[in-house]
This record gives sequence, C-alpha cells and structure tokens, in this order.
Amino acid sequence: MTVEQQARRWIRPEIQELSAYQVADASGLIKLDAMENPYTWPEDLRREWLSVLHKIDVNRYPDPQARALAEQLRQAMDVPDEMAVLLGNGSDEIIQMLAMAIGGPGRGILSVEPGFVMYRMIAIWCGMDYTAVPLNADDFSLNMPALRKAVEKTSPALVFLACPNNPTGNQFAERDILEVLEMAPGLVVVDEAYAPFADTSFMPRLGQYDNLLVMRTVSKLGLAGLRLGLLAGPPAWLNQIDKLRMPYNINVLTQVTARFALEHHEVLDEQTADIRRERERLLAALEAMGGEIHVWPSQANFLLVRTSPGQARMLFDYLLKNGVLVKKLHGSHPLLEDCLRFTIGKPEENARLLELVQEFSANG
Repeated sequence: MTVEQQARRWIRPEIQELSAYQVADASGLIKLDAMENPYTWPEDLRREWLSVLHKIDVNRYPDPQARALAEQLRQAMDVPDEMAVLLGNGSDEIIQMLAMAIGGPGRGILSVEPGFVMYRMIAIWCGMDYTAVPLNADDFSLNMPALRKAVEKTSPALVFLACPNNPTGNQFAERDILEVLEMAPGLVVVDEAYAPFADTSFMPRLGQYDNLLVMRTVSKLGLAGLRLGLLAGPPAWLNQIDKLRMPYNINVLTQVTARFALEHHEVLDEQTADIRRERERLLAALEAMGGEIHVWPSQANFLLVRTSPGQARMLFDYLLKNGVLVKKLHGSHPLLEDCLRFTIGKPEENARLLELVQEFSANG
C-alpha cells in the first residue's frame, strides 16, 4: 500500500474533502486583503519595546494563565467584573476550544452565511454538524424567519454571530441578536473581532443572559502578528472550556508585547480613529462613482463592494496587476456574486486603490 493510499484510508473523509486555508502572497504589493491595521509603531515606541524584550528570558515557560495580560485586557475591553476571561492563540483557538467542549454525538454549530469561514471549518475538524443560515440578500441582515426555523429544526449546541460581520461589515440589529439568545438552546457566542471600529457591543450584556459569551481579538487593533484572542463570560462556562486550553498557549513574547502595547493604547486608539475616518472617506468616494460600483456601509475596517455583473474577477486582476491586493469574494457564496472586499489602508494606499478602480471603470 502506498503512502497516498494509507493517507486516504486513515484520514477522515470529511477532512480529505477540505481545502487548506489559503493566504495570498502579498510580497511587494499594497496589502488590502486581510483586515489588518496598516500602521506600524512610531520608531521611538519600537525602540522602547525592543528594550523591554531585551530583558525577557525565553528559557522558561510563560505564565500559563497569562494573568497580568488577562487583567489588562479585562480593563481595556471593559469586561464586567463578575465575568471570567479566557485567552487563546488567536480567536481561532478559542473557536476550536468551544467546539471541542460543546461537541458530541448529535450536537451541531449554527451560524450565518456569508460569514467567518472558520466556524464551518472548525465544526468539520471537530466532527460536528454545521448549519448555515443565509443572510438577507439586500442588506445582509439576519433572516429571522429562517433562523427561527433552523434553531427549531437543529437545536444547535453552539451559535456563532460575528458582529460586525465578516465579510459584509454590517452590525446585526440588537433586537435580532437578543431574540437568538432567547430562543437558542445552547451557547451563543457574539464574535466582536471588529469592535474597535463599531459603535455598539454586547460586552455590557454579559450576565444578563446565561448563554451569552463575547469573543474579542487584538488582531484588528494592530497586533495581528501576536495571535491573541479573548473570550469573556460567566465563570461556570469558562472554567469548563479552560480545560481544553493547551498549556502555555500564550507565549512569553506575546504576553510581554501585548502588555506593552496596551500600556501605550493611545497609539492604537489614534490608529483606529484614523482607519475609521479613512473608511468613511473611501465609502463616500466609492458611492460617488455611481452605478459601476455598489458599496455597503461598514462598521468594520473594510468595505464590501459589488461590481457590475461579470466585472469582479477582472477588477481584482487589474488591481493585482497594478500592485494592489484585495480579497476576491466572487464565487465563495451565492450572496457574494461580483463582490470584492477592500481593507482600509493608509490614506495613500486608499488613494491608489480608488485611482485604479476609477481607471478600471472608465476603461470599462
């Protein structure tokens, strides 16, 4: 038996059917595809950070609970005092811990689509059923009749709602999320990865609903390279989920760097404000182009746009040819036909993006 035959024999069929998560090579390009903060730290802050790192020894394991960092994050993200926090190696690890803790025969995960692809992928990894409820086609709001029917039919053990939603950028109506919390038989996780760019949060509601957890990340703040996520909620839930956390999952360099960054949060806050201003400026400029491009308002650090029918792939290729990488969503979901996603970059990056979109439209 060949190695390939052995792999096909032993690897689970549903894993064999998956494609690995793909990350585009952005070398030499203006990178507007991954919802990253485009700004680095000022040079004086970088020097101060390096002086802190110089004092760190890496021959010992880190604090397994990352207690000092967890307390700083609690304060920075306004976690209610009576709630517990759990840190993960990015939000992805937290999603995986949740699925492993809740999963079991006959138990499934429910979310909406288009949405964050890792909910579906991790459900498959963990051998759980996955139910995707399509959003409303016009404004990507929650389709409440379909959600009610899906919850009643599947009785999900775990519901994920990204709010603001990726890749659509919209904030779901609060009343709709509250209804989901009331009708869901299991846990409801509100994923607030884009909270720095939004105007509302469910963090203050923790404790009002026994089945509510809130997930955050520092990636969109400008710390994507650290891979650090946070889950907040009642201790009765998090104490159990913590049993699935790998020992020492937050390495010492991440702990020290994240603490340093939070001590200088005013730099991150200023960058976030700049991104929000640029988002509105780019939104207005794209709207002014008229019928060639449709753009949806966003509460995240990106904009979802729809081209004229059949133009999305060509616009993507034109941008790439001219040094700008965006996210091509066309073909990923029926509701995203002819769609691209533009991460908000620096002013000069956004200006170049807009210039190329206008050129493409003019040469149509």
